[in-house]
Amino acid sequence: MRYECQYIADEKIRIPWDKITPERLYDVVTGATPRLETQFRACWTEEALHVRFECEDDHTVATMERRDDPIYEEDVVEVFLDPMGTGKVYYEFELSPRGVEFDALIHNNLDGNKKVDVAWDAKGLRTSVSDGAEGWKHYELRIPFADLREGQEQAQVPRHGAEWGWNVYRIDDDTEGTRHYWAWSPTGAVNFHIPQRFGTLVFVKK
Repeated sequence: MRYECQYIADEKIRIPWDKITPERLYDVVTGATPRLETQFRACWTEEALHVRFECEDDHTVATMERRDDPIYEEDVVEVFLDPMGTGKVYYEFELSPRGVEFDALIHNNLDGNKKVDVAWDAKGLRTSVSDGAEGWKHYELRIPFADLREGQEQAQVPRHGAEWGWNVYRIDDDTEGTRHYWAWSPTGAVNFHIPQRFGTLVFVKK
């Protein structure tokens, strides 16, 4: 799967999200249509990747309050980025309905063993959560390229035509306590950490 990420010349003005085509999330295992709709849109500037989720929501579970709490145990949206496209080193960003952030650096051996470095922080990460229309929540993440430099002398700053591995996800608890796992590029398992099943983020600058 491929997502064309549109370039925005000036992020100081309001990002025109309504002009960016949305895509949907699907059941992470089967690829079926979920019980609730989740759309996302992404764009980039010279300094950062911007991702917006628009989530239909009829029940919210969010009690945690501190950065890097295990918010993936409750309702959450997530972005995984693999700038090198190898699946060996990638970044994980999460945001809860309460605006709590989780970010981590993942070292993956591709044999099922991985190290999740929660001590790593994207110092320039900026996020927000807001209410949309009735029954909807909006989440926005600004992920600065300056923070994506693991194993590199310089930050991973894309140019037109660059391709990164990536995926976006959502976890949602329903009123019965059942957990639902949704993804843009289904992984075939209730496991988001399968970089071989990531899609491709294509940076487009027209």
